Amino acid sequence: MTELVHLDVADGIGTITLDSQENRNALSVQLMSELIAHLRSCAEDPAVRAIVLTHAGKVFCAGADLKAASTGGMNSGSQMIEMLRTIASTPKPVIVLARGPVRAGGLGIVGAADIAIVADDQTFAFTEARLGLTPAIISLTTLPVMDKRLASRWYLTGETFSGADAERSGLVSRAVPADQLDAVLRETLDGLLQASPQGLAKTKELLGRELVAHLDEHGAAMVELSESLFGSEEAREGMLAFREKRKPAWQQ
Repeated sequence: MTELVHLDVADGIGTITLDSQENRNALSVQLMSELIAHLRSCAEDPAVRAIVLTHAGKVFCAGADLKAASTGGMNSGSQMIEMLRTIASTPKPVIVLARGPVRAGGLGIVGAADIAIVADDQTFAFTEARLGLTPAIISLTTLPVMDKRLASRWYLTGETFSGADAERSGLVSRAVPADQLDAVLRETLDGLLQASPQGLAKTKELLGRELVAHLDEHGAAMVELSESLFGSEEAREGMLAFREKRKPAWQQ
């Protein structure tokens, strides 16, 4: 089986790269399993001081694996909670570096990370409502950091918004011109590497305590809601219409 997530460790940094370009880095069972395993490997490796989570190809993450979902193969809500909790609880800073579009479940990863650096002109969207779904699981990591009025607008309409908008909403840490991403990442990592391992671990624990507790308290209910919607007739129509590039029945 071809590896979908790669790990490279160098100079104190563990770089985890999503590389499932055929489906735009969608959150398949295999991709999430490999991501969780690499995060845990970094957590246990004393050579890793910080983790960069990035991507191959033009898209950071397209969200759920809709091909599997539309054919009845989507039952990975608990795994998504585990993935988000692992990002939030890993005792080393996790920095998302996104150069391309982020959709639906991918925004959950962005919200769970400690620092998110993105291009100011790339696009984001909570597309779930347009498919007969809701951002149930990813609400646990995005709502706590976002402006509530913008969250309401973007959750309900599914419209796209820019990296610059995402920064204003609180969803990401910095949105910069694409040609400055590497320099900003290097600046951020240089700052992190000046901190002690203990200092980083305890500070991350302090910052992430409420998020981890929030995931633990509400995760099961959001999984139940998400999976009930994925199994509904309306959502099946929405996902099939998306795959067939046509309007769903409620837009006819």
